[in-house]
Order: sequence, then C-alpha cells, then structure tokens
Amino acid sequence: MDPLLLAVELWWIAPVAAGGVAAGAVGLRRRSTKSGRRLEYDAARHDLKAAQQTAVERRMAVKLARADVARISAERSARRATPEQVAGAKRMLRAKENDAKAAAADVRAKQVRLNAARAAIPAASAPRPLERLQAQHEAIVVRWMNYETDAGLQIAYPAMTDVKQPATAAYLRAAAHAVEMRRAATGRVSAEDFAAYRDAVADLERAFEAAEHSARVQAGETPQPSSAWQDAAQDMISRSADAIDRAAGAAASALAAWNERKRPGKQ
Repeated sequence: MDPLLLAVELWWIAPVAAGGVAAGAVGLRRRSTKSGRRLEYDAARHDLKAAQQTAVERRMAVKLARADVARISAERSARRATPEQVAGAKRMLRAKENDAKAAAADVRAKQVRLNAARAAIPAASAPRPLERLQAQHEAIVVRWMNYETDAGLQIAYPAMTDVKQPATAAYLRAAAHAVEMRRAATGRVSAEDFAAYRDAVADLERAFEAAEHSARVQAGETPQPSSAWQDAAQDMISRSADAIDRAAGAAASALAAWNERKRPGKQ
C-alpha cells in the first residue's frame, strides 16, 4: 500500500450535534450520545458485556470438560476407554480451564477500561472520543510517513520501508485494516463500530512499534541487554521497603495506643 495514498484517505469526521433543549438526566444522556461524547464509554460497556458472555460460555465449557473426564475415567475403569483417551480428556480440561482464566482476566481488564471511559467522558467543549481516536491514528501514520519521506531515515533504516520484511508487511496490513475500520466509523457511529476502530488503531500502533524495533535492530542498533534480574531485585527492594513502612506504621500505632492508655484518667 502506498503510504501517501493511505495518508490521503484519512479524514476527520465531525461529531453530530444535538438539537433542541432537553430536560432532566435522560435528555442530557441523549444529547451526549448523539454528540459522540459517550461513544468511548458505550463501546467499553459493549466490550464488557461481550467479555462477560464469553466468560460464562467458557465456565460452562469447563464444566462440560470435567464431566467428560469423569465419564471417560469411568469407562476406563470398565475397560471401555483407553489411557490415551483419559489423558486426552484431561488435556482438554486443562485447556478449557486456561481459557476460562483468560476470560475472567479479560472481564477484569474490560471493567477497568469501562471505569476509565466513564471518568473520561469529555465536557461539551472538549474533543469527542472519535476525534481523539482519529488524531491518534493520524499520529501513527505521520510517524510512518517520516520513514517514507526522509532520505536520511530511508538510508539509516531501509528495513522500515521494505515490504519483504515480515514486521513491515504486518504494519501495512494493520494500516489497511485501520483505514477500513475508520471508513466504517462514519455518520452515526455505533459503539460496536467505535470499538472495532479503536482496536484497529491499537493494533496499528503495536505493529508500528514492532516494525520500527525490527528495523533498528537490523540497522545495528541492538536492543539493551535483558535486565530481568535488575527488575526482580528492584521489585524485591520495593516490597521490602513497603514491608518496613507497614511495620513502622504498626509500631507507631501501638506506641500511640500505649501512650493513650497511660494518660491520667485512662484505665
């Protein structure tokens, strides 16, 4: 895909203004919905509902897998099933349990996003969520265009514009998908369309970062050595400091309580 053509295809979508005067909370909500102020919140609420439904389905799948293990184990006792079948059923159960754990974690993440979106509902004069998302999209494209139009960057990082490179090809696919989702998020944008566009922009940003990292590594800019042990040590130090703070706080509280009891008139 020609990046210049990609940049030309980007446009701003003006929010739909609410007309008339409405009274009460219902009227305020309708106006904010029509104007796009609640779009990010509505999309986050839609995501949470879908994640909760997936979690329910995966918990049910775990129950069915457990029932299969029990059934096949009983058949094995009756010599109507093989050890391989029992082992296979247990592997399936473990896979379903992992899926259920992942779904539960996704529900928690979606709840955090919903809370953040609720707190971030913009004021009437602030940019709408769709406008902010489009700006984020365009900022990523500008970063990519720098590698296309700057001769110095082209010489320093040739892999960044080489479509034969897997990371670069992945970025271009993500860019095409983001443009497609942006085109779908026009007119009266639904929560589902906004969520699809939001996820496409997030995927695009990750793909750009991966392509940029790969290009810089190939140019000889090796990444920093792993500092996992340093992170672990820092985490241990932080936990130790927290423990010391808690112990000091508990000691101070105990001392204050003792002094309070020693005051005249106190038993």
